[in-house]
Amino acid sequence: MAVKKIFWENPYLTEIETKVTNVDNDIITLDKTIAFAFSGGQQSDSGTIGGYEIVKAEKYDKEIFYTIQPNHNLRLNDDVIVKIDWEKRYRLMRLHFAAELVLETVYQNYNHPEKIGANITADKARVDFYWNGKISEILPELMDGINNLIMSNLDIISDFSDRDNEIRYWQIEGFAKVPCGGTHIRKTGEIGLISLKRNNLGSGKERIEIYLQS
Repeated sequence: MAVKKIFWENPYLTEIETKVTNVDNDIITLDKTIAFAFSGGQQSDSGTIGGYEIVKAEKYDKEIFYTIQPNHNLRLNDDVIVKIDWEKRYRLMRLHFAAELVLETVYQNYNHPEKIGANITADKARVDFYWNGKISEILPELMDGINNLIMSNLDIISDFSDRDNEIRYWQIEGFAKVPCGGTHIRKTGEIGLISLKRNNLGSGKERIEIYLQS
């Protein structure tokens, strides 16, 4: 059985009791978890398992493997508490969804350019495109449109499109329905206002950097 990913059911949960299902030196697996592992450009959560720091979280297929501090004393079937750094998680959720709005708005309004990369940290998010010219030319209009979506405080639906294969999506009625396996806020207003910055990557590649204003 793969780990049950409670961070999808309730991305606002910061602590959970679970059971250790495998121990391989410093790498363990759990029965259920709230600690997100890097996926889709979204950075892994920081936190602890049984009081031991999560050094790394890696997702393979439907399982998540956690590397924890060495010299731990965790054993198979131990009951443990998983805690996450909520301040980091919430910034990741807000920036992740800001990036989703940027990507979808660019797709819908600027001839669906090819996305070539994305990354979300607790400091900023970025989305990279193949682009003719300077993407800075669209940034004022793009930022106004996205901040309007944010200030409209729209409901965000997150659910499975295929539960068996763990394929998920987010949806805003009247705007978009998009496949995505990240952790999502409930309403666009939670993001707060954003600012955008251009970064020229060269060779017809442009980057939009996304920052929270507060």
